[in-house]
Amino acid sequence: MKSHKLLSLVAVIVIFAPVRVIAADVKVIANGSVKADMISASEVKSVFLEESNSLGDGTHVEPVLEKDGPVHEAFLHEYLAGTDNDLQSYYRALVFSGRGSMPKQLGSDAEMVAYVARTKGAIGYVSAEATVEDVKTLAIVREGNGAQRRLITRVEPHYPETLKRLNIGGIVRLRLTIGPRGNVETVEVLGGNPILGESAVAAVKQWVYTVSRSRTAAELSVPFDSHH
Repeated sequence: MKSHKLLSLVAVIVIFAPVRVIAADVKVIANGSVKADMISASEVKSVFLEESNSLGDGTHVEPVLEKDGPVHEAFLHEYLAGTDNDLQSYYRALVFSGRGSMPKQLGSDAEMVAYVARTKGAIGYVSAEATVEDVKTLAIVREGNGAQRRLITRVEPHYPETLKRLNIGGIVRLRLTIGPRGNVETVEVLGGNPILGESAVAAVKQWVYTVSRSRTAAELSVPFDSHH
């Protein structure tokens, strides 16, 4: 059973209408052994559906789930296009066929952070407000109209000291246009704190990607964590 056999779009819309947490409020976190600072949305899907147990850089990863709740539902809706019932059925089929195993399931953000922090290769998700000390928060890249472009040069955004001191953080969502030579041509802020957005834009404009035959569009989530 593959990912395209998960719930139809119509059913997803009906079931997820009441969810208050949106994807921008969900952070993907990883153990410090994971080399990557960024992960594509398609990689997230592949890892959590156990279609792959490694990232593009070869790092072995282990998916970890929250048991239930709005963060769990929002994550499934955004990255796996289904419900918890669909996912449990999918995993049971993997286990029955011998092609996979049931991932670890945890009851809260705090349990998730603690487990990911101590487990090599672990990758999970928490709410944007969760304290994520001792783990990495991965930026999410959403592929646009072309093949995924690998990031070569990354400049970290400046976190304004005043906002950090006041514990004002969160996730800034950006839409990028990447030129054929790998330079970032345009950056548009889709959501997040406007001051942090300015900082994220200034940094991302300096990023360099691999070359391509054509211009590429992508969406990116840049986390600002005041606890780090």
